[in-house]
Amino acid sequence: MRSTLTSVIILIRHGQTTSNAARLLVGQSDPALTELGERQARALRPFLANVVEVWTSPLQRARETAALAVPSIAATVQQSFIEVDYGALDGSPLNEVTEEQWRAFEHDHNTAFGNGESLASVDQRVHQELDALLADQKGLMHHATSHLAIFSHMSPIKSAMTWALGVPGSVAWRMNLSNGSMTTIGSRLWTPSLMNYNLIPPLD
Repeated sequence: MRSTLTSVIILIRHGQTTSNAARLLVGQSDPALTELGERQARALRPFLANVVEVWTSPLQRARETAALAVPSIAATVQQSFIEVDYGALDGSPLNEVTEEQWRAFEHDHNTAFGNGESLASVDQRVHQELDALLADQKGLMHHATSHLAIFSHMSPIKSAMTWALGVPGSVAWRMNLSNGSMTTIGSRLWTPSLMNYNLIPPLD
């Protein structure tokens, strides 16, 4: 019976985009990477040498990051890992979102952003995908040397982190997640475990 902790999936937040640089709330809109974002993506390459499969959100910024970070592997688009839908708030300057709005989002996980999507909805789709990976005894979540890389966004990766820890989704509000960062989830037997969070490779 296996008892050691095994690294299995690596979740990567896309590189910086033009909307990130402008400090805009960016959900399912589709800005491109900046030059810095492209550098952040390329800096990931040495850390993804054992990746044999790549999933990506359908959004351009995640797909571009995947192509630059793991150019030898064609990515599979996974709708489950798309960013939260901020609805009417998408593209708003962060400082224009009111304190009352932020409080509502933080205190009620089922509150939808701008009549778009709630973080509870993000948890449902992300956790369902991760549950399926964990249940597949022959899959990459149970492989010691071959890994799956998932290129995604802040909210889905934070959701994956709460899944690994078995904690309420609201914990995500207490965590920061940087552009171009890596979060790794492993498994011990059939229990997921957070191995590292928000690791940022050095830039050239």
